[in-house]
Amino acid sequence: MDDFSQDFGPFEGRIWMNCAHQGPLPRVAADAAREAIAWKVAPFEMTQERFDGVPARLREALARLLGATVDEIVLGNSASYGLHLLANGLPWRAGDEVLVVDGDFPSDVLPWLGLERRGVTVRRLRPAQPLPDPDELRQALSPATRLFCTTWVHSFSGFAADLAGLGAVCRERGVLLVANTSQALGARTLDVRSVPVDAVVNVGFKWLCGPYGTGLAWIRPDLIASLEYNQAYWLAQMTAADLGRERGEGGELRLPPGPPTARTYDVFGTANFFNYTAWTAAVEYLLAQGLERIARHDEGLVERLVGGLDRSHYALLSPREGASRSTLVFVSHRDPARNAGIHRRLKQAGVEVSYRQGKLRLAPHLHNTPADVDRVLAALHEAGAG
Repeated sequence: MDDFSQDFGPFEGRIWMNCAHQGPLPRVAADAAREAIAWKVAPFEMTQERFDGVPARLREALARLLGATVDEIVLGNSASYGLHLLANGLPWRAGDEVLVVDGDFPSDVLPWLGLERRGVTVRRLRPAQPLPDPDELRQALSPATRLFCTTWVHSFSGFAADLAGLGAVCRERGVLLVANTSQALGARTLDVRSVPVDAVVNVGFKWLCGPYGTGLAWIRPDLIASLEYNQAYWLAQMTAADLGRERGEGGELRLPPGPPTARTYDVFGTANFFNYTAWTAAVEYLLAQGLERIARHDEGLVERLVGGLDRSHYALLSPREGASRSTLVFVSHRDPARNAGIHRRLKQAGVEVSYRQGKLRLAPHLHNTPADVDRVLAALHEAGAG
């Protein structure tokens, strides 16, 4: 198994197995953040080339990550940013329906609820598993359904959806598929050219190992062009260098001709050098290691984790194998009332995992090693038996 651990930390003797909450910055990203701070300490270091290059370099890295083009990437600060662009910008009609998954993460539900004031129905699908399979989705769609929003990997169960299958059903029925890939992208690969999705939103601070307050959206170009959302940010249509030119005759400010593009909807302040330089370095690092290679590494850690679990004391709640298994592993003590106390004991033992909805969530990523998994298992078993 590959060892990426030397590129992260130091973790001061602790084990961070909680990437579903926060991914650690690679050292190269921390170095980039320190360099960006130096630009602000001595502002003459913030050259025009650097100022303009911050969003351009990030956009290029994110396009490579998704198999997209640079002019299809919206730079954001969260996954919610892209969802709100769609909720507020699509030309809705009274009677339209948005389908969401009951029990999904709040960010995938809340943006659509305001549409109810405009006569749009938000309906909750209650599948047999945490996320629907294609047949369940097909049966749930109605003639009024305009859009289906789902997460790719479910934050509260670790269940992974069949994104390609769901997308095929949506295409068949003329329904837009919006996927929040935040709990997968970076641990799984995604090519928007081969998976039938209409929009993808993703945070940067989980499996993409960037700073908090980063995010992206990929929205199909013809869908971007259809948005009716009033946003006009000056850096989305010019550069700071343009401010130095004389305006001359006919130099009044105007919106650019033609339909809006992805860049039109970038979050304001795209030369966000503190966050975006570090995130760019993190994404470029992941790309350099190879996304498939990282996915294999993470799968190996998960296999070791679920295979080594002491079933006499713990139940595995997330999928054991197959395409529905992800890098989010949920376990519970046979006496679930003990889970909160076990979580505290793990923390005292230097093992950092999450406690979600009464369950223990373990989320290893490329910075972890087989030795980390063994130490986590030992701490779990000691806490569970005591």
